[in-house]
Amino acid sequence: MHPNPRRESSMSGKERSPRHRPWSVYRANTFDLSAEMMGLALSGNSQDPDEPVLEFSVACSELLTPALDRKPASFVAVSCTTPPQAFWTKHAQTEIIEGTSNPIFLSSIAFFQDALITQQTQVKLSVYDVKDRTQGTMYMLGSAMFSVKELLQDKHHRLHLNLRSADSERVGNITVIAWQIEEKREQRTPVARLQRGDTVNGRMVLPVDESLTQSSAIKAKSSSLCKDPLLKAAFGGVMSQTYRFPTTDGNHLRVLEQMAESVLSLHIPRQFVKLLLEEDAVRVCELEELGELSACWENLRRQIITHYQTIILTYQETISDLHEYKGPSFKSSTLKAERKLEFIPTNLHVQRMRVQGETGYDHTYDVVTIGAPAAHHQGFKGCGLRKMLQKLEEARKSSVGSSTSSQGSKAMAYQPQDVVKAKELIGQINTLKTQVCYYTERLSRAAKDKSANALERTLAILTEKTRQLVTVCDSKLLSSAIVALAAARPDLTLQGSPTPSSSSLSPSSRSPSRSPSRHPTSPSRASTSPSYHGESGEARRSKRASMQADLQEEEWEKVWLNVDKSLECVIQKVDLLLRRDKLQSDSSSEDVFADAEEDLKDPKKGRLPGGLGVRVHKKSPGEWNEALQPLLSRLNDSASLMSDKAKKAMVFLLMQDSAPTIAMSLTLQYRRDVVFCQTLTALICGFVLKLRNCLCDSGFLRQLHTIGLLVQYESLLSTYGEELAMLEDMSVGVSDLRNVTFKITQATSSFSSPDMLPVITGNRNGFNVRVPMPGAVFDTLPREIQNGMLLRVQPVLFNVGINEQQTLAEKFGDTTLQEVINTENLARLSLYYDQFKEVLPEDCLPHSRSPTSLPELLKLLSVNVNAKKSKNVEILWQAAEACRRLNGVRFTSCKSAKDRTAMSLTLEQCQILQQEHGLAPQVFYQALDCMRSEGCRRENTMKNVGCRKYAFNALQLKAFPKQYRPPEGTYGKVET
Repeated sequence: MHPNPRRESSMSGKERSPRHRPWSVYRANTFDLSAEMMGLALSGNSQDPDEPVLEFSVACSELLTPALDRKPASFVAVSCTTPPQAFWTKHAQTEIIEGTSNPIFLSSIAFFQDALITQQTQVKLSVYDVKDRTQGTMYMLGSAMFSVKELLQDKHHRLHLNLRSADSERVGNITVIAWQIEEKREQRTPVARLQRGDTVNGRMVLPVDESLTQSSAIKAKSSSLCKDPLLKAAFGGVMSQTYRFPTTDGNHLRVLEQMAESVLSLHIPRQFVKLLLEEDAVRVCELEELGELSACWENLRRQIITHYQTIILTYQETISDLHEYKGPSFKSSTLKAERKLEFIPTNLHVQRMRVQGETGYDHTYDVVTIGAPAAHHQGFKGCGLRKMLQKLEEARKSSVGSSTSSQGSKAMAYQPQDVVKAKELIGQINTLKTQVCYYTERLSRAAKDKSANALERTLAILTEKTRQLVTVCDSKLLSSAIVALAAARPDLTLQGSPTPSSSSLSPSSRSPSRSPSRHPTSPSRASTSPSYHGESGEARRSKRASMQADLQEEEWEKVWLNVDKSLECVIQKVDLLLRRDKLQSDSSSEDVFADAEEDLKDPKKGRLPGGLGVRVHKKSPGEWNEALQPLLSRLNDSASLMSDKAKKAMVFLLMQDSAPTIAMSLTLQYRRDVVFCQTLTALICGFVLKLRNCLCDSGFLRQLHTIGLLVQYESLLSTYGEELAMLEDMSVGVSDLRNVTFKITQATSSFSSPDMLPVITGNRNGFNVRVPMPGAVFDTLPREIQNGMLLRVQPVLFNVGINEQQTLAEKFGDTTLQEVINTENLARLSLYYDQFKEVLPEDCLPHSRSPTSLPELLKLLSVNVNAKKSKNVEILWQAAEACRRLNGVRFTSCKSAKDRTAMSLTLEQCQILQQEHGLAPQVFYQALDCMRSEGCRRENTMKNVGCRKYAFNALQLKAFPKQYRPPEGTYGKVET
């Protein structure tokens, strides 16, 4: 609830708000302070960048209203002016407290560094009485004024002021109490002694936070979203709100609530779409490089390439759109269906709560909020990703059936595991081929240098990589694909080999199985004679095809056996050179070398391949390379031939598999890409935050590189209508995060923002995110992480619908999807904890004041997941707590991450304050309403739809669990 700005202006005459932002939101992004602010030393820790220069709370007493039988519903609006400024600027306001003449407000008034206040700054406190919160009707009861200097000079930093109405009548009292973080006395300059103009060494100086530029700052309890170089590179637009809450032990909690957007919202999608474009372009090149195919297969290839080129054009347009985008670094909820921005997550923000107690503790809690990762532009009329995947599988089975009936009983489709294996083989072959080429070059260089040690070491690696490549290529699946590709060549298909069905676009196979025996001479084939009189034409064609297949398999065996033999030649030649070198160093006799050669040419082993049996003579150092080079070239050529032949066979296999459903497959793939990109962007934001906050937490770092990072997505989507399809999309997107790994690298420069941003590599089979760290930070990490260990992710998703649509789903629809998701992810969460118990001690986990142990908490979660209970939000509470206690990263989501997300987030914050920090139970709901009415999430609605109201109506809220209902006056009908 906020007074109408135009109405307030008519009262005060000169008040205005130059920043055009809500009063309860402050930015803390200015490093330099004016000299006038030297006197504002109420914040005890001047090195804390999140500490306001002045913070005070207000309380009213004996408020009088014209209607004596009615107690006011009051709030305090704060305005200020600093000479020579001649007008009042709105700065902040408190929450509304109803039904009392003596309200004590929980939201405090904070002035951060960018407020630029001085001791001469005048502060006006205007107390309003709200008659109707829904309509927003109010009037000003009275006001009071004071200067900052008065507050600072008071012995207890406390002012008691009279409230005067517009007619100068006394209408009550207001008390102002300035806050100060308690520290050791010797570390604090007494407020009373610090006057304007104080100097240090003759200069007026205020210490400025250096954040991570010094190693001591790395160990700070809390990293600043505003000024920490690691976080400042990724996050911006920080908004803050402060509170002071009473505790059960009579003390107070200082709570700083912050919300920030992230440049990663754009940075990650730009990289991601580029990788997709490159991957699909490579796919087209691979299809083009298959070589000449028969007419039927060529037609099929053209169709598939055309589909891919359409997708590639879409990705090119998307990249162009993303680079041309010049708007804010978040996508508002009103743009969630915008085609040009569909890869950008909706309303992605980081929500932080920092809690400081009077005993000195300091804890930070982060949650990433994101609109449901879903393909909003593509729509939800058909279904979401889960059902689309099911339909694709059914279509593939159907195409197999039609192909079988049209091509005969012997035609069978590749199994899903064969397709996965084929993709893996292509990746492995590409990698190993590159490594073989690299180490042959290294071996040649070592020979040139005549370095015996380097020669031995490099040969060992080359041998390992080459044999791995041979092992990968010695595959039944690969052998059958090579036969199928050979059968698709024009010279063979003209002789009657099977061709793809024109109706189903499904290629048939010459064999009953796609995984035939690798041995070319099986008994069944051996017993088959080439031809005999009386056979039908079909039988003769079948025999010819079988003979061609045998020939192709034999040729393939020769290819990879040739690689094996070429490697043996290299090994023996290196062995000969090293022996000769050793003997030469021991003796100068020529006979010794001759004897050594005779030993190598043992009759039992036969002569060495490659002409190694020729009698050698003493050679100069430069001739080592000359002796090896022909053998290395032969090895390279044979490995390249084998790799290229194998890769083409796998590409052909994938072409056969995708052909019947190519249009459907690419449509689904595009949708999956969109959803995954949104989910991945949020994940990277959460990872960066968690890593920075836990740089000095050895338990967390050990857990990170041992069993990976737990990430828990909380969803509030209903299982009715469009949101059911959104939930399908989101569940697949979250599950796909299992293909993501992280790697911490050393940044190339100290704190240059572009160099501090994450970099994505990989493809749809697996993406790796490199997170750069400054050298000083990188050196403090565990050795495993420094050595480049890939850090895994374990994603889990829990969903509980809470709105009126969920009521319809429970009464007339279906909640099966929600039940399945929660059950599946409970199993994953439990498995993660089991892995933790097996390899890590309990002291790796953060301490909790909860009386419920972690195993008991997971049991309670299991009970609730399996219970048939309407809108069982305890699932969300217990899953979130389990995530925090397992060092996980929290994400909260609804359709737009604006309204239901705000309710869940503020509830979680208050639950943490009560459970972990002793928030007084009698103020729990007051604190909850305070955060919802004056906190950062209210500002989130303004950023998205231009209105500081949650998009609920009274009828909707009746269907909400009571803990998720905002206070009156904070909601209404707005665009979402």
